Amino acid sequence: MTRFSESVRKYEALCEQNDVPAETVMAYLVELTQRERYNLYMNFEEEMPAELEAEFDKGMERILKQEPMAHVLGYSWFYGYKMIVNGDVLIPRPETEELCAQILARIDEFFPDYEKVECADVGTGSGAIAIAVALEEPKVVMHATDISEEALVTARQNAEINGAEIDFTAGDMLEPLIAQGRKLDVLISNPPYIPADEQMEKSVVDFEPHVALFGGSDGLYFYRKIFERCRELLKEKAFMAFEMGWDQRERMSRLVEELLPEAKYEIVRDMNGKDRMLFVYFNLERKDS
Repeated sequence: MTRFSESVRKYEALCEQNDVPAETVMAYLVELTQRERYNLYMNFEEEMPAELEAEFDKGMERILKQEPMAHVLGYSWFYGYKMIVNGDVLIPRPETEELCAQILARIDEFFPDYEKVECADVGTGSGAIAIAVALEEPKVVMHATDISEEALVTARQNAEINGAEIDFTAGDMLEPLIAQGRKLDVLISNPPYIPADEQMEKSVVDFEPHVALFGGSDGLYFYRKIFERCRELLKEKAFMAFEMGWDQRERMSRLVEELLPEAKYEIVRDMNGKDRMLFVYFNLERKDS
């Protein structure tokens, strides 16, 4: 058997040789030891139990081949909630947690006296955004759509294991919501926004669904689809919230001004100082604007 510290050092070196972030080793081992209720940090210089070592070696072999750690584990953490992930859905990113926090803050600001806030998450994927927002704000009534039936299977599982009540519907972008006659206070979407010709990491291209990644030649295809028909869904006072590419500020600004000239909007930076969130307001004013 091998000591925890020896195994970690070995795999950190192998990660560096295989272009995998070295911090993945400890992150993966922490998840395994927590699941086995084994105190890793108190026993870091002790020998690994045989079964744990075998599972760790098997998982690291996959990770060294660029497979995402979340796929090896079968889940990822998002906003404190455990989300099943697989090849049918995009792995939730930490940056998207910031989007959820910003949405929740605006719900508090704009709709403090509402008994219920009608929301929809368009292109929900794993359901992570819809679930987090619905669970964090009890007055939210959440609807969610996705064109992928396979993604919705995973999203429904995630809603069930986290105890979230979400109305899931299969369909293309806004179509199912319009067909249902929904009227929304908040429309949320983290659509595919990567330009079709952009080079991506092997771990993303080989293991994550392309339908959830690429947004046409300029990355803005799905935003156009939403902007063109969103007024059919939104109440008089409403806002929309989107994740966006860090380098899309100018293109996105032009698109909003062209297709939604009556709206106000702001582009918000993430914790790394990158332009990553777009908010579009209809008959709403920010208190600090």
